[in-house]
Order: sequence, then structure tokens, then C-alpha cells
Amino acid sequence: MTKYQIKTYNNIALEGLERFSKREFILNETNDPEGVILRSYNLHEEPINDSLLAVARAGAGYNNIPVDAMADAGVVVFNTPGANANSVKELVLSSMIAHSRNMFEAKDWADQLTGDDIPTQVEEGKSQFQGWEIRGKTMGVIGLGSIGHLVANDAQALGMNVIGYDPFISVEAAWKINQYVEQAPSLEEVLQKSDYISIHVPYTEDTHHLLDAHAVKLMKDHAVLLNFSRTDLIDEEAVVEALNHQRLGSYITDFPNDAVMNNDKCVLLPHLGASTLEAESNSAIMAADQLKAYLQKGEITNSVNYPNVQMRMSSPTRISVCNRNVKNIIAYLTSLLSDQEINIDRIINKSRGDLAYTLVDIPETNEEKLQQIINDLSEQEGILKARLIFDKKHDAWYQ
Repeated sequence: MTKYQIKTYNNIALEGLERFSKREFILNETNDPEGVILRSYNLHEEPINDSLLAVARAGAGYNNIPVDAMADAGVVVFNTPGANANSVKELVLSSMIAHSRNMFEAKDWADQLTGDDIPTQVEEGKSQFQGWEIRGKTMGVIGLGSIGHLVANDAQALGMNVIGYDPFISVEAAWKINQYVEQAPSLEEVLQKSDYISIHVPYTEDTHHLLDAHAVKLMKDHAVLLNFSRTDLIDEEAVVEALNHQRLGSYITDFPNDAVMNNDKCVLLPHLGASTLEAESNSAIMAADQLKAYLQKGEITNSVNYPNVQMRMSSPTRISVCNRNVKNIIAYLTSLLSDQEINIDRIINKSRGDLAYTLVDIPETNEEKLQQIINDLSEQEGILKARLIFDKKHDAWYQ
């Protein structure tokens, strides 16, 4: 049986690595693999080898991967949205509550107490840390996807008034949102109404500084802004200026940097959002399963550069094609099969912007014919990568 070579970067949770059976996969024995699984390792400086078929990121962000270059090489890139959602949600809510009760400052103060009368000092000094309850306050959630909808639902369950904004919300996510979460018609309304604002949107060119100086000016002067998504979603210089001039209450971020260091109104956490055993395990399992499904069946789920495509494999042979979204690709593929007198059992084609992906199931098992088709496809302009996939139920003939 053909075995796929997998290369891993970073420490991938064992639960994920165990998804790659030794019978079907070889781990970390080559620098020219068919599949890569990683977390934060920077792939931008690494060459894209001809044999590489897919890269799976065990996490939601993928700035460490040259996605466009991979797409041009016919390499499918996956991420794992939602695998760390509960972990991030818990940190957002716990940080919000801890801040409202001044727990960070109170702990630092209590750690410095000395002497024989510590209980007396506690009673005399505790008033300086008087906080406020979150119940009855308004929580604004920007982005209601896999993390945002969990934050919104649980904040509502804690007694908060919750208002959310997401112009691109999916039907699946919409069904998961509590009926008592108000959906705002604009970002401005969320900013103006909220006592707490938590942002949960992906970082793209379009969302760079989504919360800019103008947005910060719309916030209440006591508002608490929470960022557990990406640094560059927020113009932090504008945030710091507002904090320094009492036009914003506090800023809690999981991404310390020079712009927000040494400011009493900034609460900095060392990128703990996905740092739980459960999140690392879930992300690794999800990444491994998506990588396996693509290598073994050609199916795509949660790709960040190619369309998602699933099709049950019922024929002995499958042709997988990554191509430009241009005319006549499907016609050329079907003509090659017709010239070889090969029937098509099933076919599916989907596009995503300038890219497209096709799966074709055929009954043919003649290796010479099949390889000729792949060679011809690979030489056709617009086709980025073509390969054969064999159903394991019919693997005896290609041992």
C-alpha cells in the first residue's frame, strides 16, 4: 500500500499524531513530504516542494503560512476554526470578570503584605479594590463565529445584556446564537451601547484596524475593550491615547507589544487563548483528520485557499485536480477520459475566487492509461496539480 509522508513542525499534540496510522503514513522521515502539520512555525521561508499536497494548521490563524503561494502551487491549506473556541471563550469571560473585580491589582497588592497583622491590613486595604458586577452591563461582541457566538451566549447566561454584530454571519452560526442576543445593524451601534466590547473576527486586509481611531471615539469613556483575536484588528495607538485621556476605561489583550506596555490601564496576557490541553488536542485532531481526508480521499474541509469539496468515494480510482478558475478545464478533463474510453462514475467541481477544485471518480484501473491522463493534465495551462487517489477497498492492484 502507498504510504504518505507527513512532516510535523512544533509540538503537535499526541492525540493528533495518533490519527496517522503507521500502516498508511510515515512521520518525519523526509524533508519532501506530501503533507505538513504545524502550529506557529513560519513557513514563509521554506521552499514549496513539488510533492507537497497539503498543509494543515492546528489553529485558526494562518499568517505563518504563504497561503497564496501555496494555492499557486496547487497546495491546499487547512486551518481548524472552532477547535480552540471554548478555550478562548473561557479566557475572555474570566478576564472580564477578574478585571471588573480588580483581581489582578488585588492579587499583586496581597502578595506584598508582610508583618504579624496581615488580616487587619486586608480589612483596612480591601476597599481600594472595590469593583463592579458584570450582571446588567452591556456586552458587545464583534464577530459571531465559532468563538464569538459562545462569548455572546455565555455572557447572556451570566446576566449581561448582549449585542452582537456580524454582517457575514453564516446560517450555521446564526442558529447557535441565543435568542436573547440582540443583533445590531451596524458596528457603530455596538460601540456606542457597550460597556464591554470583545472582538472575534479573522484578520485580513479588510479587517486591518477594524477598530480605528474613529471607532474608539464612539466607545463609552468607561468601556473595557477585549482583544483575544489579533493585534492588528485594533489601532492600539488610538486605544492608548484614549486610555491616557480618560476617553476609554481599559484594554485587555492577549497580545503584549511595545504599543501597550507599561500602561496601568492595559491588562496584558501572554497569548493564552488556545493554551489549554483540550484546545491543543482538539486542534491537532482536527488538523490531522482534515489532512488525512485530503490525502486519502481528496476531500477538502476548512481550507483557507481552495473550496470545500466532499464526495463519497465508490469507484476504484479518483482524479483530484487543483486548477485556475478558467474556462474549458472540465471539458479538457472529460475529453482526456473520453479519448481513453473511460467512463465517469461521479464528478464534482467547485470554485473559490480565482481557484477551483475537481474530483472525478472512474472505474478504470489500468496504470498506464491513468498515468498518461495525469501527465496530460499536468501539462495543461491552468491546471496547478493533478493526482490519482485509489480507494483502499481496491488497493490490491497498486501495491
